[in-house]
Order: sequence, then structure tokens, then C-alpha cells
Amino acid sequence: MHRSFIFLAEGFEEIEALTVIDVMRRAGMDIKSVSITDSKLVAGAHGITVETDLTFKEADFSDSEWLICPGGMPGASNLHSFNALSDLLRVHKGKIAAICAAPGVVLAPLGLLNGKEATCYPGFEGPCKENGAIMRDVPVMSTENLITGNGPSAALRFALAIVANSMGENAAQEVGAAMLFYPKSMSFYF
Repeated sequence: MHRSFIFLAEGFEEIEALTVIDVMRRAGMDIKSVSITDSKLVAGAHGITVETDLTFKEADFSDSEWLICPGGMPGASNLHSFNALSDLLRVHKGKIAAICAAPGVVLAPLGLLNGKEATCYPGFEGPCKENGAIMRDVPVMSTENLITGNGPSAALRFALAIVANSMGENAAQEVGAAMLFYPKSMSFYF
């Protein structure tokens, strides 16, 4: 299994970022948090400062499995404004996940949702539709190489969908059950 990366910018949504990191690590996946600034310390939208594993300049993104963008404002806007991340997302051959505002603010302007089913935080559908996305009103939309989520309450489902995509539904079911999350199947995402 290859390394995955989640990108943190000032104003990121803490629940969305930390839940993904936690769940992927519980599943045994190799995920690193990456600051898009020169500092490893990044303040979230609600005043929680997180120390990332790496800065963008330190990371080696070759052969990565997942590139993940949490939402939050102005976090998603800050991710969008970071040209090096936009360039990376455009050429990435692996899988991409984005939640909350990030599908509309980060992925849609890059054309990464064109012709694909997606979801996002209410109010950010416009840029998605304008850039060819097929929007679904669901907490999590999971396809072969793209997973999107609609907001903080979907963070656990979003993270488990990433695990299911990479490791299979049984692995996601085991991680969810160990966290006392009790779906009979992982069909709560589409």
C-alpha cells in the first residue's frame, strides 16, 4: 500500500482532517499530514492548532495513493490558492478525496469533477455544477478514484469510505465496529 497525504491550510476544518488521519491510521494505512505553509503548525477554523508530519516542501508525492483535501473556511480557499497543490492534484494518477467546501473550492475549478458524481457542503454546489460535476445530495459519494463528503457530520463515513476503497469493505467494517460505529454494511455512502 502506498502513502497518502492530507493537506492542511490555515482555517481547515479540524473534524474532517483529524478524523480522516485517525481512521486511516487505525486501518493501518500510511497517511501523512502536510502543511502547505513553511511551518508544521497549522491553525484550524476553530482555533485548534495541529502539528503536521511534513511541510509541502519536505514531502515526496511520487507514487502516492490518496491526496485528501479537508474543507473548512478559509482552509479550502487557502488550499485553492496554493498553486503547488493545484499542480499536484492535476497530474496525480492515484485517488483524490475532498470534503465540505473542498470539492467546490479546490477540485471543481481544476476540472477534476467534470463528469463525476460528487457531493459537497450546501452552498458550494454551484462551482461543481459549472465545472461538469453530477451533484448528489448524500453525505458521502464514493467512486473508484474519487470520494467526496458533504461536511463535518460525514467525516467518519468519509474516512471509512477511503478505507473501504483501499482495503475493502470488511476492513472498513472492522475499523468502524471497533469505534462503535454500527452500520450493517458500508452502504451508507454511495
